[in-house]
Amino acid sequence: MKEQDGRMETEESMTAENGRPEETYAEEEIRRRLTFAIISHPDAGKTTITEKLLLFGGAIHIAGAVKSGKNSRAAVSDFMKMEQERGISISTSVMGFSYKGRKINLLDTPGHGDFSEDTYRGLSAVDSALMVIDSVKGVEERTKKLCAVCRMRSTPVLTFVNKFDREGKEPIELLDEIERELAMHICPVTWPVGQGRSFKGVYHLTENRLLLFQAGQNRRPEDVQALSGLDDPRLVQLVGASAAARLQEDAEMIRAVYPAFSEEDYLNGSVTPVFFGSALNNFGVAELLDELVRLAPPPLPKPADERLVRPEERKFSGFVFKIHANMNPRHRDRIAFLRIVSGRFLRNKMYYHVRADKAVRAANPTAFLSQEREIIDEAWPGDIVGLHDTGMFKIGDTLTEGECIHFKGIPSFAPQIFRLVMNADPAKEKQFHKGLDQLAEEGVVQVFTKFRQPNVRVLGVVGQLQLEVFQSRLENEYGAACKYEPVDLSVAQWISSKSREKLQAFAEANARRIFVDVKGNYVFASDSEWAMNRAREKNPDIDFFETSEMQKRAP
Repeated sequence: MKEQDGRMETEESMTAENGRPEETYAEEEIRRRLTFAIISHPDAGKTTITEKLLLFGGAIHIAGAVKSGKNSRAAVSDFMKMEQERGISISTSVMGFSYKGRKINLLDTPGHGDFSEDTYRGLSAVDSALMVIDSVKGVEERTKKLCAVCRMRSTPVLTFVNKFDREGKEPIELLDEIERELAMHICPVTWPVGQGRSFKGVYHLTENRLLLFQAGQNRRPEDVQALSGLDDPRLVQLVGASAAARLQEDAEMIRAVYPAFSEEDYLNGSVTPVFFGSALNNFGVAELLDELVRLAPPPLPKPADERLVRPEERKFSGFVFKIHANMNPRHRDRIAFLRIVSGRFLRNKMYYHVRADKAVRAANPTAFLSQEREIIDEAWPGDIVGLHDTGMFKIGDTLTEGECIHFKGIPSFAPQIFRLVMNADPAKEKQFHKGLDQLAEEGVVQVFTKFRQPNVRVLGVVGQLQLEVFQSRLENEYGAACKYEPVDLSVAQWISSKSREKLQAFAEANARRIFVDVKGNYVFASDSEWAMNRAREKNPDIDFFETSEMQKRAP
C-alpha cells in the first residue's frame, strides 16, 4: 500500500512464494495458523501446561526457562517482577511456536479475577481455548466466568483435567460437574486409570491405547510406555487386576452414556472434548497438544460494527487488543499487540490507522516468545505481532488497507473499587504522570477524572490486586510513587442518552457521582446495587451500561 495525494492506495497483488499461485500460498498460510488461549481458575496449573506445550513444541528446552531473583526457575510466560515473586499471571503473555506443520500462537491469560479485563481482551484475539480444571477442586468460579465468555462467542473449547496424580474428585463426578456448572456438553477423549497414589495412566478412548503413568518432570512424550488397547496381555500385569477390570467397566459405561465425538459440535462451541493427566509430570499433555493441532480451527471471521471480516480476504486488517510498556526493562519500550484478521501483513508497509485517520508505517514488527522477540517480515490471519508504540495506539484500534472498520469485543468493564490517586513524591511529577498515563492505556487500571474537576484523577479497578500491581510497576518501571485515598463508591455503569440536555442535567444533578473516562464518556457510580437500580428507575431517559463497548459516546 502506498500514499498518493494524501489517500491510501492498495497494491493490486501479493507476491507469490516458491512459484505457487498467490491464492494457494495465502490459503496454506492461513490454514496453518492456530491461535488459542489457555484459561482457568488460579492455581489449576495453567502456566505449567503452557510451559509443557512450549517444551513439546521445541520453543524452550527446559520448563521455567526464565530465572527468578533467587536463581530458581520461574515460568517463562510470567515476565513481570510481581509475577515471578508471587507465582501468578498478571498480564496476558503471547508465545509462538510450530508443531506438526501448524504455526501456533498461544496466549497464557491471567487466571486471577482481578485481571479479568486483560483475559477478556485476550479472548477476543483467539479462535479457540484450552480450559484447565483442577481435579482436586473441580469447577471454580473463574472457570465459570471465562467459559461463559467463550460460550457467548461460540468459541471452541478443549478441556484438560489436571493433577490426576493427586487425590481428588472422582472422574465421573468431575464430568457431571463440568456439564452442570459450565452448561456445556462433554465428550471424554481420554479416561484415567486410578487416581492419586494409584494413578496408573490414561486410556485413549478413540485410539484404543493405554498410556502408562510414570512420575517425572523431565520425562518426554516418547518415554511413555503404551499398550495397544484393553486386550493387551500385559494390561493386568502392569496396572493390576482390579484396575484393569475397573477400566473395562468404565470404558463400556463412557461409550454408552456419552455420544461419539463430533468435530462439528466442537467447532461450533457446543461440545468440549475432555482429557485427563498431570501437567507437572508431563503426562497427558502431549496427547492434548496432538488433538489441539488436529482439531482446533484455523483463523475464524471476526465481527466488526460494519460487517463480518473473513481471514481469506485479500486486504489486510487487524486490531490492537493489548498494550504493554517496559516488557524489556533495559529498553523501556512500549509494544502494541496486533491480531491479524485478514490479508497479508508486511513489514515497513503503510497502513491506515482508523481512529487517528492517518497512515502509519509498520516498521520492525515482532513475533513473541513471552518477553523474547524477533523481527518478522510478514504475518497472516491468526498471527499476533508486536508494533513499536510511541503512544500512537490505544486498545481497540484498527489498522487496515484503507477501509474504516471497528472490530467488536474489546470492552472495558465497570470498576468495583475506586481510589483517588496522588503523586507521593513532588520531585517525580513527570515520571508519575508518564506512568499513570501509560499504565492506564495498557488497561492495568482505568483512569477517570471527576465531573467538573478535570485535575482530580481517580483510579477504577475490578480487584484490589490491580492497585498493588499499579503501585509496584509505577515504582519499578517509572521510579515514581503514589498514594491512595478511598472513594466510598463500589458500583458503576457507563451512561448515555438520546437527549444531550437530559444527559447533561443528570450529570449536573449527580456531580459527586459522575466520572469521565479517557474517551470523554460519562460513568455514574454509586455505593450499592440498590442505589444504582433506584437511579435507573427514576431516570428512564438515561441508558446504563455495564461495559464501555455497549455505551454510545457521550454527546
